[in-house]
Amino acid sequence: MCTDLAAANCYKVEHLKENWELVEKSKAYYVGGYHLTVSVDAIMALANEAVKENKFFKDQLDQTAPYWDYVIGNETEAMSYADSHDLQTHDISAIAKHLANLPKENGKRKRIAIITQGTDPTIIAIQGEDSVKTFPVHAIDKNEIVDTNGAGDAFAGGFFAGVAKGEALETCVDMGQWLAALSLRELGPSYPFPQKTYNA
Repeated sequence: MCTDLAAANCYKVEHLKENWELVEKSKAYYVGGYHLTVSVDAIMALANEAVKENKFFKDQLDQTAPYWDYVIGNETEAMSYADSHDLQTHDISAIAKHLANLPKENGKRKRIAIITQGTDPTIIAIQGEDSVKTFPVHAIDKNEIVDTNGAGDAFAGGFFAGVAKGEALETCVDMGQWLAALSLRELGPSYPFPQKTYNA
């Protein structure tokens, strides 16, 4: 993922129309926030095609849910999920608990739902548990933040590195937050060089 905002700033609906056969072949569409300030016409063209052909990611997402061991999202994604599933709440802890307790095929592992909230604490709900865990983020000075692009992906990468190593949940979250904090200090979804090593 190499982000160049100039690409979004120069995007026109004509480009989309020139490549419309790709739109017709696609089963779902992802629209980044950059286009909201540049090419609303292109977004609306996709939206109308999605309605006409019933292309929406919700059904595919729901089909895979029973197989999730972990699910990670940010607070905006969590609220969008709640709205699309008529949960009638924007309470992040309640949404996390709902996600954690969806039906699950593999009963040998509890599902863990993780919701990041930028500078607010990370919220974690575990299947079958009443309490929700909160983890304060690695605070960095506002002046150190260069770019927020990729911070969520960095969190997920750090978190799952911990999972792969068999670390405790608390350490996995800490690793995710550590990597996200490094990413925030860089331009785009990148990390400092020379490489830094996580130390608990």
